[in-house]
Amino acid sequence: MTVPSNSSTETQMGRRGFLGSLAMGSLLTAVNANSFGAPDPVRSSDRGKGSRPNIIIIYADDMGWADAGYQGFNNADFYETPNIDRLAAEGMTCNRFYPAAANCAPSRACMLTGMYTPRHGVYLPQGYSRGGSINNMRWLTPTQDAPPEFFDGFEVSVNNVNPKFESLAQMLKRAGYISARFGKWHIGDDNQGFDISSADGRPGFVTNIGGDEDRYYTDATVAERLTDSAIDFIADNQENPFFLFLSHWEPHSPNVAREERIRHFAEKAGIYQEDHDFTISRDYNRQEYEKLRRLSKDYDRAIYAAMIEQLDISTGRVLDALEEANLVENTLVIFTSDNGGTSRHTCNYPLKAGKGTFYEGGIRTPFVARWPEVIQPGSHSDIPINGIDLMPTFAEMASVAPPSSQPVDGLSIMPILRGEEETFDSERPMFFHFPLYLGGGDEDQVLPVHQGQANYWRAVPSTTMIRGNYKLIYYYEYDRYELFNLAEDISEQHDLAETESETAKEMLREMRAWVRDTQAPVPIWPNPHFDPA
Repeated sequence: MTVPSNSSTETQMGRRGFLGSLAMGSLLTAVNANSFGAPDPVRSSDRGKGSRPNIIIIYADDMGWADAGYQGFNNADFYETPNIDRLAAEGMTCNRFYPAAANCAPSRACMLTGMYTPRHGVYLPQGYSRGGSINNMRWLTPTQDAPPEFFDGFEVSVNNVNPKFESLAQMLKRAGYISARFGKWHIGDDNQGFDISSADGRPGFVTNIGGDEDRYYTDATVAERLTDSAIDFIADNQENPFFLFLSHWEPHSPNVAREERIRHFAEKAGIYQEDHDFTISRDYNRQEYEKLRRLSKDYDRAIYAAMIEQLDISTGRVLDALEEANLVENTLVIFTSDNGGTSRHTCNYPLKAGKGTFYEGGIRTPFVARWPEVIQPGSHSDIPINGIDLMPTFAEMASVAPPSSQPVDGLSIMPILRGEEETFDSERPMFFHFPLYLGGGDEDQVLPVHQGQANYWRAVPSTTMIRGNYKLIYYYEYDRYELFNLAEDISEQHDLAETESETAKEMLREMRAWVRDTQAPVPIWPNPHFDPA
């Protein structure tokens, strides 16, 4: 059961007018594009079975793989995701979806362009290494608040996708699609071809082009406004094939939600207090300190659960809007997340670590797809797929050629969606490249300083490769690698680098060839400030 919007009628009318005017401009854009060979928009009277489908991506921010109820892990009894679970029951769950990076900006850049990180150069939201002392970095890499020599080794993109790259929206525009993005963007000042855009769903707030992107992590009602605008966009474009990117701000920290929903989950956890100020003072004795610390963490989890619920409510409202518009059968709806959950807010078990790391907890996320014309309800796939696969998949769906001006690194997953897994290359390699350092993250600090402190870094310069069930992580920081069999060891507890050395060496050769082919930056200059002691 979904929860209705809290928007007023006046706000609703304003938003419909805002979207309607922009949609008309989008239609004119599509018509003008036809002189360059773009197909005509498909009208509702022509949109029968097999016509170009609508495409909707509902994108969470930092939602863990185990957070959705359909997964059945320990979070399922506490978090409430009936609409996401409904989507899973009516569609396909992909157990091994990797959004191509361990942080929000690079994963969005990969999905948007169909390219791995070395192609577009986005590796972290802030662009540079951060979260640790420069004295603990073995190599020189572009680093926040560091001396000039740290920027000499190689260049990275500071949270910006070059406009020269064709995006999903621009590719689909060539097939006559109208496109809209509502919510978090985080990849630069160019709109990348979306016809309508708003960071928070408000009428008139068109985009963040030309300046720093406003952020809405602390707005407990932003998901409602984004969903209102998404629903209006669906209603206004029933006559045309459309692409909707609904990119939520939740459940990224700081954890914020409506007070009544926080209370619901706090009471569910048995920890609700009328005055929940858990400020920890040095005046407390040790026993009181530990009690308050645990209570604060539990309360934080209650807020996180309310944020997950907000995502679920949004998903339900979008699904209901499709039913009302009679667009269910010919619409692909995808629900997924930009990276894994943060361990200090949620439990990623049985996956190891969380956001920012290249263990499974950082790079594996929920992925549900429903498209009644194609996908068998209740189906499931364990084949590894990647965020870069969406561009060739959507190209096939829309009968449009992928971009010819840039490499497209992914594969169309249409065979998987159709239930024809035997025709898909389940052993194709996929890669994750990260040439920087990332600290912070508390429980997600799983890597040591080179010859120094344990559990200091979330990520160090490394390249990761997955081929079938095997996963190889090569650390430039330590001149060593780890090998895991994810089918037998989903928690990555048993390093097989020595016992299955031939597999490791074979994958390492393939990885190095990929690094050369993509000209992926690898740090090679020793850091003169390095002092692990």
